[in-house]
Amino acid sequence: MFTQKANEIFRKAIADYHVKDNIETPILNPFEEGSIEATLYHKCWIDTVQWHFEDIIRDPEIDPKDALVLKRRIDKSNQDRTDMVEDIDTYFRELYKDVKVLPDATINTESPAWAVDRLSILALKIWHMTEQTERKDASEEHLATCRGKLAVLLEQQKDPSTAIDQLLTDIEAGRKYMKVYRQMKMYNDPSTNPVLYKK
Repeated sequence: MFTQKANEIFRKAIADYHVKDNIETPILNPFEEGSIEATLYHKCWIDTVQWHFEDIIRDPEIDPKDALVLKRRIDKSNQDRTDMVEDIDTYFRELYKDVKVLPDATINTESPAWAVDRLSILALKIWHMTEQTERKDASEEHLATCRGKLAVLLEQQKDPSTAIDQLLTDIEAGRKYMKVYRQMKMYNDPSTNPVLYKK
């Protein structure tokens, strides 16, 4: 199943990042360039670095100048993440381009790649909640609370994984069809962000 492979790749990307646990660590993608595996790994690496950007920027004592630099990096990361999701949808569209769509086929509320995006974020939540359950400096109450949350996250991971695999099966059989809309984010575009184009 596609999601089994995706979840394994996400776990690997997160574990690889945490070897150094540093936002400046360059990505060393172990998969063949241009493959869906490489795209999934790169996508999760972006998410993982951004997770740590978001931790850092919430430091109440962060220097405002550093915070501004980091906010710019977060903006770029968000755009890179969106672009990567669209690359994954391009992969699916190419994969299923020859499928004969049935006359009564229906559309899904989101594209396969945006559903896969949620799996990457869930993998990150599971990794970091697991860390919380293993802390030596935390109270037993904190550890118990985090164990409960981890159990919920693991259940959450199963449900969308099943739903995504079912969606892909339905697309392959022509029961569902893909219609991908580009995100068309406006705030990064100098021609659509009024703060930028009015300069």
